[in-house]
Amino acid sequence: MKLLTILGARPQFIKAATVSRAIRARSPEEPSIEEIIVHTGQHFDANMSDVFFEQLDIPRPHHNLHIAGLSHGAMTGRMLEGIETLIQQERPDWVLIYGDTNSTLAGALAAAKLQIPVAHVEAGLRSHNPAMPEEINRVLTDRVSSLLLCPTETAVNNLAREGFPFPATPAPRSASRATASSAAPTDTAPRHPQHQRIVNIGDVMFDAVRYYRDRVQAEISLDAFGLQHQGYALCTLHRQENTDDPARLSAILAALREITTQQPLVLPLHPRTRAKLAQQRNTNALDDLTILDPVPYLEMQRLQMSARVILTDSGGMQKEAYFHRVPCITLRDETEWVETVTAGWNQLVGADGERILNAWHTAAVPSNQTENLYGDGQAAAKFIDHLCWKS
Repeated sequence: MKLLTILGARPQFIKAATVSRAIRARSPEEPSIEEIIVHTGQHFDANMSDVFFEQLDIPRPHHNLHIAGLSHGAMTGRMLEGIETLIQQERPDWVLIYGDTNSTLAGALAAAKLQIPVAHVEAGLRSHNPAMPEEINRVLTDRVSSLLLCPTETAVNNLAREGFPFPATPAPRSASRATASSAAPTDTAPRHPQHQRIVNIGDVMFDAVRYYRDRVQAEISLDAFGLQHQGYALCTLHRQENTDDPARLSAILAALREITTQQPLVLPLHPRTRAKLAQQRNTNALDDLTILDPVPYLEMQRLQMSARVILTDSGGMQKEAYFHRVPCITLRDETEWVETVTAGWNQLVGADGERILNAWHTAAVPSNQTENLYGDGQAAAKFIDHLCWKS
């Protein structure tokens, strides 16, 4: 079986590491899987891309499209064109996509138009905010995916409410029988019914945190950052809704500066946020904050597990805060990870400075800690089993 994996952004590298490792761990008696990795180039900075392949032992991409720094439409369109060419060249049995980026949508559309089945890791997530580019990507991707791999029961229920599964999605074809120019499947006897399958496998990011936790604690010291355990707050800020709105960005950064009067605050600065601040000429916005360049995965895990509180607009960091049992403050008006809010680990505050500060003052570990909400840490292996139709 040939699997074409589409990657483009930092969170996707983390997720792909777990799946690639699960593929390599398969015994010789099991059906073999050949994984071809395509890097769209969406994250091209060395600290946002190259270092992840090195640290997480991800196989180097077979193809790199070098597409970045464009508008959403231009980026998605160029990726769609490039991925379509590679699908025709590689003739995979499946296309694997992760999350909700432009790379995700481009991979899903290219595969669907060529009648190649799509496996979507993190299917069913919904913020219910159609103004978010990520929400548009999620909804469209799920609609054309054949195997919907959900991280939670909430995601499964979201799909059910939307009428999933839909019939008549492409069924896998043997690579030897699939033709690059075919407009429709040529197999008349597919290996399984032609409909979508929805599976809750758990969260592959939890796989990663469990796998690397001991290594992080052994190899990376807080001394390198001049920090003490639970002696600082950690923040990331990169979402379009925050960075592209000068009022929201200023309000968030003002609240962060207020926090620094009582506790150090570390901000690994995303290239997008840095560029927007320069564009807005907001020269004093970062005063008193501890600014870092984008931090590699293992170092970021170390910073997260020892923070007193995490403030973020990242979807992935909301979960990682929960995995590390660190209270989280989400700088958004809604979240696709609603379980973390319901369980008391996460507070939604938007860009309201007063709410941010109130949440920071009250952030604490919930008294009624719940069982893990995101599976048992074996999501990648379960995905591979489902891909090979073992269950």
